[in-house]
Amino acid sequence: MKKRILLLACLLVGMSACTRNNDDDTMVVVNTPETYSFERDGNSTVSFSGQTTRIQMANEIINRMKDFSATETILLNMFSNENSSFSNEDLNSSSKNVKSKTAASKDFFESNAAGSAAVRADFEGWLTAQVNETFPAQNTVASAGVAGQIADGSSTRYVSAKGLEYNQAFNKSLIGALMVDQILNNYISTGVLDAGSNKENNNNGVVADSKEYTNMEHKWDEAYGYLYGTSADKANPNETIGSDDSFLNKYLGKVDADSDFSGMAQTIFDAFALGRAAIVAKDYTLRDAQTAILRENISQVVAVRAVYYLQQGKNALATETPDYGAAFHDLSEGYGFIYSLQFTRKPGTNSPYFSRAEVLSFLDQITTGNGFWEVSPTTLETISTEIASRFNFTVAEAKD
Repeated sequence: MKKRILLLACLLVGMSACTRNNDDDTMVVVNTPETYSFERDGNSTVSFSGQTTRIQMANEIINRMKDFSATETILLNMFSNENSSFSNEDLNSSSKNVKSKTAASKDFFESNAAGSAAVRADFEGWLTAQVNETFPAQNTVASAGVAGQIADGSSTRYVSAKGLEYNQAFNKSLIGALMVDQILNNYISTGVLDAGSNKENNNNGVVADSKEYTNMEHKWDEAYGYLYGTSADKANPNETIGSDDSFLNKYLGKVDADSDFSGMAQTIFDAFALGRAAIVAKDYTLRDAQTAILRENISQVVAVRAVYYLQQGKNALATETPDYGAAFHDLSEGYGFIYSLQFTRKPGTNSPYFSRAEVLSFLDQITTGNGFWEVSPTTLETISTEIASRFNFTVAEAKD
């Protein structure tokens, strides 16, 4: 079913909207651009290089987590970009890092330093545990309560004593804590877009120092960059959606490829493009309508994949001879997507679809005792149903 084009998308995305020109009281038609390309005086006003850099850093971190020669110090230094720990010298010389933008949104964490610190500690804990628990057990056959290796078809997975792949927990959790949080709770937030004199300057075409863009234009672009920052064609990214990184881009592509959610990638792109066009047209009502569309749809990407992996893990465990390798890999990915739910955003509110306490409760349920080795199909089904019930989809739609 293609009923996943959510919220106001049927009214505002892929159509034209009208806004009043305050200078001469005429109506200006704002069309949804086909590409994310904007210019001022013949020069591009689009810029999100910092987001591209952080995605590249994150990709290198998750790859290094699979390298048995990596040390705890190296991985932690990569997270904070210290001591030239990347193989790419451009990343080492960058002023950017992943850690400082993890759980760092204005809306959720500006007044919640303790919450931000707790999230960052989780990520550092996964890096540390990968080296101190999983790496030393690389030649041990994993079993309940024993870390080690486990077969998954032709692949070998390396899991904790509870069956968790720490690299998968880090990877999928970062989708929420970095990409989703920065998009939904920071850069498309009115608190960021309209901060200081941003609206006045945008109204008057006043650009940032030595730049081609206004601050408001740039903030919106930075949100866009966390999804499309490493796309092959950044102005027309849906041509390769799902193939350009290991984070939000990848899993938007997977959700969009499911016939139950077909069209979601276009809905999200159109909301980004029309929102940016609305900023150029100084139509902030239209801009904020796109914010609502982005919050609902991007949040749903996280939820759909959380349910998908819980269901895949449940099915692998339910066979006469459980496929523990496949199940644990799926459940590790599901673990990360559940973790990411705390960074989603319900449109029209300042709240996620699931609080951190609710998320941690879910994770406790699937990791209690010996964790994945003994989690019940009933538990996985119950959590799946609870997640889906807060969104506009069913478990059946997400599980395939």
